[in-house]
Amino acid sequence: MAGAGLRAAARRYLPRRDHGGPRAASSSPSCPGCGPPGPGVHCPGVPRSTPSPAPAGAAEPSAHLWARYQDMRRLVHDLLPPEVCSLLNPAAIYANNEISLQDVEVYGFDYDYTLAQYADTLHPEIFNAARDILIEHYKSLLMKIDAFHYVQLGTAYRGLQPVPDEEVIDLYGGTQHIPLYQMSGFYGKGPSIKQFMDIFSLPEMALLSCVVDHFLGHGLEFDQAHLYKDVTDAIRDVHVKGLMYQWIEQDMEKYILRGEETFAVLNRLVAHGKQLFLITNSPFSFVDKGMRHMVGPDWRQLFDVVIVQADKPSFFTDRRKPFRKLDEKGSLHWDRITRLEKGKIYRQGNLFDFLRLTEWRGPRVLYFGDHLYSDLADLMLRHGWRTGAIIPELEREIRIINTEQYMHSLTWQQALTGLLERMQTYQDAESRQVLAAWMKERQELRCITKALFNAQFGSIFRTFHNPTYFSRRLVRFSDLYMASLSCLLNYRVDFTFYPRRTPLQHEAPLWMDQLCTGCMKTPFLGDMAHIR
Repeated sequence: MAGAGLRAAARRYLPRRDHGGPRAASSSPSCPGCGPPGPGVHCPGVPRSTPSPAPAGAAEPSAHLWARYQDMRRLVHDLLPPEVCSLLNPAAIYANNEISLQDVEVYGFDYDYTLAQYADTLHPEIFNAARDILIEHYKSLLMKIDAFHYVQLGTAYRGLQPVPDEEVIDLYGGTQHIPLYQMSGFYGKGPSIKQFMDIFSLPEMALLSCVVDHFLGHGLEFDQAHLYKDVTDAIRDVHVKGLMYQWIEQDMEKYILRGEETFAVLNRLVAHGKQLFLITNSPFSFVDKGMRHMVGPDWRQLFDVVIVQADKPSFFTDRRKPFRKLDEKGSLHWDRITRLEKGKIYRQGNLFDFLRLTEWRGPRVLYFGDHLYSDLADLMLRHGWRTGAIIPELEREIRIINTEQYMHSLTWQQALTGLLERMQTYQDAESRQVLAAWMKERQELRCITKALFNAQFGSIFRTFHNPTYFSRRLVRFSDLYMASLSCLLNYRVDFTFYPRRTPLQHEAPLWMDQLCTGCMKTPFLGDMAHIR
């Protein structure tokens, strides 16, 4: 089975009829297991002045539970004044590890989706071209996986159709868990699962889903492995044949975003005495035209080393490929490379020769890229460079997080979860009915919160409460992450980034998220005293 642990699929990757911002969740969430909202559910974006009353005639101890529910409702409402929203800045840089820019002497960059940010209008072009290539030539699931290798139920699709939770569980032997041997390897590819990691994956996922849906809809038999390979080859041909490069070169104003900001970042770093280098898989002619558009004809004077067609990620591990010098016309020179000169263009090569010739080693080097595996993983784990991940989707996700609807939904969801945890000691028949109602409301709230990001897959960073598989890799392979390179303009070149202290589970009662959900203020913590 060719599956997918998703990053990019958290966006709506298929063609949409509407192009607006995040839609308000409907009153009937689409998540499996979520029926019409119960009596305790309301739109999380609209504060409720009076909480749900206890059912008429409710007797102790169920009346005690509903009283605690009402107390928590009032507490959450009081804790969330309107100004609590919009706390996060979409243009901020977020730190997984402490890093001082004052210690960074050398900055390195990927090109595509790092120096050059592309508009979403590029995706349909890739999709249509790959579809045409596939047509000329000729139990697959798309799903979202969390950091613990569990499938998030309600996010599995075969073609364009959702797969029932029961079928997903049955496919994996009665569990949502995917065994380690099936999961993606170091570079995001396992024996039966590939992790879609970057923006370029959007057209590939869309094409794969559409073709599977066509075959299933017309009763056509197909081998899943063959279909996946054919789709992947068709997408690859779009790049190999240079179609994508041609589209961008023909209309750079349409496809390239933030060009002036890219120039400002590079110029600022050079002005402060930093050394810059570029390592990209794209060909020189394409990079040259793009950089001339963003920076100007003298763009190479900003970089101490420029390497094109590097063939990452093998560039970081294969010692056998030597550097070759290119002239202005793109012709290869035959001379042996004994030093890397400023203003010259080099092709292929390998990181080991790069380190030997430049002596740029360890934490004084900071490299930016958009692909966690192809750009960042080897550099951080094998060579000790500092790394920065460019995550364009981050900007949209933060704007959603800053909405009042999201803040109210998530905070009440956390508070309700705390109530369920503390009050589960009440096990009489009436109390179990109350707890079941709360559990149903919690599930509906989770579905509403998920749909704020994307109706099919939710946030790229979380599967309900757990981090996604992508988030786990993001923390492991990057010191910093941001929506675009232009975020650097908001910080001094000697700025120190400090990661937030993420609470461990045994530290949880000491931290602010528990304060916000009332765990440190609720008057009935004594209900759990016997657990101690």
